[in-house]
Amino acid sequence: MKVFEATTLSGLKLKNRIVMAPMTRSRAIDNIPNDLMKEYYSQRSGAGLILSEATAVSPNGTGYPRIPGAYTDEQIEGWKNVIEGVHSNDGRFFVQLFHTGRVSSSLNLPEGSETLAPSIVPLTEMEMYTDQKGMQPHDIPKEMSHDDILQVQEEYVKAAKNLIEAGADGIEIHSANGYLLDQFLDPKTNLRTDRYGGDYKGRSTFTLEITKKVVEAIGADKVGIRFSPYGVVNGMSGDFEDIVELYTHLSQELSKMNIAYIHIADQRAAMEAPEFATKIWKTIGQNFNGALLGGGDVNTAEKAEELLNDGYSLVYIGRPFIANPNLVDKLKNKEELVQLDPDKLYSPGADGYTDWE
Repeated sequence: MKVFEATTLSGLKLKNRIVMAPMTRSRAIDNIPNDLMKEYYSQRSGAGLILSEATAVSPNGTGYPRIPGAYTDEQIEGWKNVIEGVHSNDGRFFVQLFHTGRVSSSLNLPEGSETLAPSIVPLTEMEMYTDQKGMQPHDIPKEMSHDDILQVQEEYVKAAKNLIEAGADGIEIHSANGYLLDQFLDPKTNLRTDRYGGDYKGRSTFTLEITKKVVEAIGADKVGIRFSPYGVVNGMSGDFEDIVELYTHLSQELSKMNIAYIHIADQRAAMEAPEFATKIWKTIGQNFNGALLGGGDVNTAEKAEELLNDGYSLVYIGRPFIANPNLVDKLKNKEELVQLDPDKLYSPGADGYTDWE
């Protein structure tokens, strides 16, 4: 089967076409990657490529409890240790970089930080977990100034450069799932009237500028990006008038940059999003010259093969990897998969993380 065949991604050799999806697990105490995380990712090095959990580029972007960052020397050293563990098992590792934007509680932010967003549109459809007080309302964000926008762009560049120096094979820019970059893309959360708002071209400017700067800093072959078209997670629109034009434009502009891949997050199964209103993955693929990464509800080799036959280059798998660190071998041998314990997804410690049986 093609899914188990070796391949390359912008020159990077991968031992198969299976990608471990980025999944927040909340084990980074004090927002620092640690030895427990090294063990967790190393256990799953059978994947052709591992995408790390979402990693904050700045204190302002650290909206959740116990998520890792990439903005201090100690955090970068922690990631270096994790990456060395994956590489020692012949694995490949990209760090996913994000900024939570309005998806934030001040109780989760380092002291002196602030919640930023494209516009003053708070997330009211749900609450945010905090270790100190349990579920709390999301912050009312500050609308980003031009200086704030430039600062966040430079935070992405700095984090990317430091992670590549620490040994990462690449980075993924997270422009999906209702976080800051996605907030700029969506007309529900971007009410700006400057060059970063308005029509689909204006709303895509922030994401494209960040990507271009990161490409210039570390090389296009080390950069991927994640989108979630029609996604509703974290209070996003799901569908809007110019969504097809938006993703057509993004794909064409990213093609000019020659980045390694576009990762299309499918929220329909795991996150109960509605059906895609169009074949948006086809639109993206027809307008992009790099690899396409897709997935969603994949728990057999046959499902992965279907996605490859539908035009994807690589297939991401998420939750099955949590309780099955040797997932690739299990899929190959058609072994029964262990089911995860949802109560232990985000709890601190090894139970339900590296101790998974």
